[in-house]
Amino acid sequence: MNTKKITNICCIGAGYVGGPTMAVIAQKCPHIKVTVVDLNEQRIADWNNADLDKLPIYEPGLADVVAEARGRNLFFSTDVDKAIDEAEMIFISVNTPTKTYGVGKGMAADLKYIELCARQIARVSKDDKIIVEKSTLPVRTAEALRTILTSTGNGVKFEILSSPEFLAEGTAVQDLMNPDRFLIGGEQTESGEAAVQALVDIYLNWVPRENIVTTRVWSSELSKLTANAFLAQRVSSINAISALCEKTGADVDEIARAIGKDSRIGAKFLKSSVGFGGSCFQKDILNLVYLCQHFNLPEVADYWAQVVKMNDYQKHRFAKNIIDSLFNTVSGKKIAFLGWAFKKDTNDTRETAALYVADELLQDRAEIHVYDPKVTEEQIFADLEYLQTHRVGQYVEQGEIMSMDEIRSLVTVHNDPYEAMASAHATAILTEWDEFKSYDWQKVYNDMLKPAFVFDGRNIVDKKQLSEIGFEVYNIGKGN
Repeated sequence: MNTKKITNICCIGAGYVGGPTMAVIAQKCPHIKVTVVDLNEQRIADWNNADLDKLPIYEPGLADVVAEARGRNLFFSTDVDKAIDEAEMIFISVNTPTKTYGVGKGMAADLKYIELCARQIARVSKDDKIIVEKSTLPVRTAEALRTILTSTGNGVKFEILSSPEFLAEGTAVQDLMNPDRFLIGGEQTESGEAAVQALVDIYLNWVPRENIVTTRVWSSELSKLTANAFLAQRVSSINAISALCEKTGADVDEIARAIGKDSRIGAKFLKSSVGFGGSCFQKDILNLVYLCQHFNLPEVADYWAQVVKMNDYQKHRFAKNIIDSLFNTVSGKKIAFLGWAFKKDTNDTRETAALYVADELLQDRAEIHVYDPKVTEEQIFADLEYLQTHRVGQYVEQGEIMSMDEIRSLVTVHNDPYEAMASAHATAILTEWDEFKSYDWQKVYNDMLKPAFVFDGRNIVDKKQLSEIGFEVYNIGKGN
């Protein structure tokens, strides 16, 4: 088996996966030229910004990695054709959102960006390439890629690998530096195995061989969907129990601690909250549901669909609890939101629970005042606008479409958390940012309207301390 030593890599897509992954590969492999390309000129300009605080993605430790490798062997460019032409290995790391139209609307992955990539690679390539699927894709996408790439008839040979990412936002750099596993799926042919080995050799620059798992392509593609489905299922399971805890006076954190001690269960992903978000969980489960329906497995489809339904229910329950507690109306009332990102230590807002809770309160004409340490005002309004134009999902579709003028009259974004909470009827904690724990809650109480409500959607503040100050505190999964 003749394994080619890779010296030039290109990654199409400079987002949450492509940017950090390529930065770490470049840092760990100074002998390999790594070029990240994207058609979004502003995003590439941000990656090239001399001010490392202005990188388009916030991840702890990322700025240091970029500072070390950028300009040495890590480059960010909008010249996609040139990077494809020069590269021996091409990572595809573009967005695969859930379709909002046509066949599979609301469930299937939209592969139009993947297809555009494949057609561009086929058009530009003059020599053999290894193509690596990095985006989360439905099973058998590699087959579609192969069909497009080999139909050009220009004699170039393409090997297609699947190497999905298993990064948690907020710890992405750490996950890349010390991974549980890197997964590589390839064809079981001599050239396929050589391509797998070429990627293994790159990862071996910093990852022990036993942490690199190799499989067939289909298994690798499905492993990514399955991993996310299992993790989301754990969150929905503990959230289902949280609803029961609130009715019975049990404490969901105590239950999570008790069952987490069982080695067969483990402690991770048992943190009850207002609901999971992010770019992967919901999208991947809906994708899995669609696949099961496509292959005529309705019982399996229904099983996984329930995980998403439970997550929708948790967000709806949280919003309803705010409205019920505030005497059945929030119309004209100021509600402060602490946090908009879907989790702490990231500025990613995709599928964030805060958006859906805000939407439900806006339907009742609440005045929402948002503070998040890393999410921009521009992003918050973009999220709200997107939701108005794509009203999908079990609870969201029941609301009316609101104009952006109306939303802007009801939503204010603050740079100061105390300003956001001043004269508020209620404060809702939607993201578990560490700084929220250390606020001067006595000052917050003094400045809020009474009775002053705190709805802790992440169970991060000290309920006893806040209750003693005078707050009415509502937690997820604790008998209130």
